[in-house]
Amino acid sequence: MEQTEPTGRCDFLDVLEESAHFKRPVQVELRNGERFEAQVLDVVTEAGEDYVLFPDRERLPVTQIARCQSTLNHDPHNYDAKL
Repeated sequence: MEQTEPTGRCDFLDVLEESAHFKRPVQVELRNGERFEAQVLDVVTEAGEDYVLFPDRERLPVTQIARCQSTLNHDPHNYDAKL
């Protein structure tokens, strides 16, 4: 993944929620080294733990994600283009 990846939990959640809302895939690298690209179905919080739901996968704790980024080249801080 060549772009700068988000580093904080809130940054991960922003990218994942954006994927679910705009129906766009994200590139994900897990802490175990596995990489995949998928569209997020939903992000949920249960008992203080955040989980992401992808098609064809078990729900995944956000804490298992090492890196994630949108597959689109855009400035994640510029929301004007999304409106």
